[in-house]
Amino acid sequence: MEILPFLVPIAADLRRVDQVIRARVGSDVALVGRVAEYILAGGGKRLRPALVLLSAGAVGYPGQGGGERHYEMAAVVEFIHTATLLHDDVVDASDRRRGRKTANAEFGNAASVLVGDFLYSRAFQMMLGADSMRVMEVLADATNMIAEGEVLQLMNCHDPAVDEAGYLEVIRRKTAKLFEAAARLGAVLGAAPAPLEEGLAQYGMRLGTAFQLIDDVLDYSGDAVLIGKNLGDDLAEGKPTLPLICAMASGSPAQADVVRRAIVEGGRADFPRVLEAVLATGALEYVRAVAVREAEAARRALHTLPDSNYKDSLLELASFSMVRCS
Repeated sequence: MEILPFLVPIAADLRRVDQVIRARVGSDVALVGRVAEYILAGGGKRLRPALVLLSAGAVGYPGQGGGERHYEMAAVVEFIHTATLLHDDVVDASDRRRGRKTANAEFGNAASVLVGDFLYSRAFQMMLGADSMRVMEVLADATNMIAEGEVLQLMNCHDPAVDEAGYLEVIRRKTAKLFEAAARLGAVLGAAPAPLEEGLAQYGMRLGTAFQLIDDVLDYSGDAVLIGKNLGDDLAEGKPTLPLICAMASGSPAQADVVRRAIVEGGRADFPRVLEAVLATGALEYVRAVAVREAEAARRALHTLPDSNYKDSLLELASFSMVRCS
């Protein structure tokens, strides 16, 4: 597990969360443990669990009375995230994530889907430990919206008519919603007043949107080794991401036609020509600018939060979303 510099104040807490994850992922069905451990050990920055810890700390949880519910709930968020990755990679027929084979490439599609289901159900078992209907509501609503986002993305595949608003709706459901839920969850655990809870939730939503937009940029400009996947994966799957939407809107008729045809057909055959169009139209600069606006909105959403080391880390995390390379 990689500890980013601005997460050092919660490094010990993240290690506790990792201990909970390892303890809770156990099963007497051997394949369940093997697949789950494979993907959980595959790297990742644990950003979503970190959001639970940071937002809880920022509103004063656990306080003098102690308490460890934030460790369990941070692990729940990571299980939900991991389950979505397992299912995503099957749906997208992906064979590489974080620089190594995906679980479906290693163990097969059936095992990946079923272990993803196991992680979802284990997460809901753990939610009961919080003894809070509000916690259940936040996580159940998030899980449902993530599933809707997955279906919406599937419906949009190979459709070049998807516009910017439609695409942003997909990523706010599919990706940003879990960021939002993680940040809100910490506030709920700390019994924060409504304005602080809503501010943290808005922070998470905006942060998650910025992260996904930068991922979209990296799909056309990153280093395949650093980002841990093949460039052009989204294009190969026929996904109309924002760089492509922008290139079609601002490019010449010929450039728009190249991109449109590539989305409809999928595959990688036209990737060089699509990349040329994306770069020539300034699409990546446009998407970066949208991501910057989202990150700045995330920072502004914290204005009512009291000053603390936790708030500082949240602010730095928003800045990090703009400068990362993977």
